[in-house]
Amino acid sequence: MVFGTRLNMRAPAALLLFALAACTQFPELDDAVSPDVAGSDFPALLPLEPLLAGTAPIVGDPIQTSESLEARIEALRARARALQQRPIVDPATRARMQERWG
Repeated sequence: MVFGTRLNMRAPAALLLFALAACTQFPELDDAVSPDVAGSDFPALLPLEPLLAGTAPIVGDPIQTSESLEARIEALRARARALQQRPIVDPATRARMQERWG
């Protein structure tokens, strides 16, 4: 019963909100364009084919790319192994931290 009452109260509130939004005045967009731009011609459109033909496609060597990525992966794994084998905080720093902050 309570749910039905909430739904019945929300519908008129939503309608009132939409009615108020419909009364909003929008700014005049025609005045936003300066006179020199309004009187100018549209830009010339160019065909797409000559533009695409003038650029060289970017071609990468898949074998070289794969080898480069594998080398980076192995270097990162070696770095991770090295970080795991030593303590993050050296013993001298750890002792100072223990003295200072308990």
